[in-house]
Amino acid sequence: MSAAESASARVAIVTGASKGIGQGIAEKLAKDGLNVCVHYGGDQAGASETARRIESGGGRAHLIRADVANAAEVENMFAQVMSHFGRLDVVVNNAGIINSLIPLVDVQEADFDRVMETNTKGAFLMMREAAKRLKHNGRIICVTTSLCVVPRPGFGVYVASKAAVEGLMRVLARELAPKKITVNAVAPGPVDTAMLRKGKTQAQLRQIAELSPMNRVGTTEEIASVVSFLASSGASWVTGQVVHVNGGLF
Repeated sequence: MSAAESASARVAIVTGASKGIGQGIAEKLAKDGLNVCVHYGGDQAGASETARRIESGGGRAHLIRADVANAAEVENMFAQVMSHFGRLDVVVNNAGIINSLIPLVDVQEADFDRVMETNTKGAFLMMREAAKRLKHNGRIICVTTSLCVVPRPGFGVYVASKAAVEGLMRVLARELAPKKITVNAVAPGPVDTAMLRKGKTQAQLRQIAELSPMNRVGTTEEIASVVSFLASSGASWVTGQVVHVNGGLF
């Protein structure tokens, strides 16, 4: 990408871009020609690797660390983006955590608060700041989960946190429609990431794959491709939607 092309390129923030789905989204948007702000909370090494991959492909990346559940840090992150690139066009809310998979009756209050702080409050703060900063034809995309419609035991708090994000997304889509800003969510099924594989046997991974009629889990590239579409001009008539990317898992 030439200096002139980089200066005029659209700009995206991708939260939680140090690994997994977030890393895949950041790389895909960079391949689409966007300058990408690679956000991380604690994994600087992973975020640096994401940036390295983007830049080795001819793209432009900028690392930003912030606690998405801290309003001041979120505001500062957006200010950094504007200072560095001079514009902002796409905001992808991907950062999230999952609690230990235990029955709801055994969930501790502290664990509930921790998940809701990051997943729900964090998405709220990102969407609120994006609503202030984005201009006409901006894009806001939230990564949620297909577990909101196919819940499984042990995921109660995680599902609640993501279902709340989908509710916020639908309301914000209506509020920002007059500015031609679209707001959507992508709800993945099981995706082949380190998080999915952690602590699981091969037999357990096969069971997860068999949940889909396609008899496999998804890839980060498949999730990123849908985000790429929603971030594009071709998705100007798509807003307030939850797009399930799960191989038919219903």
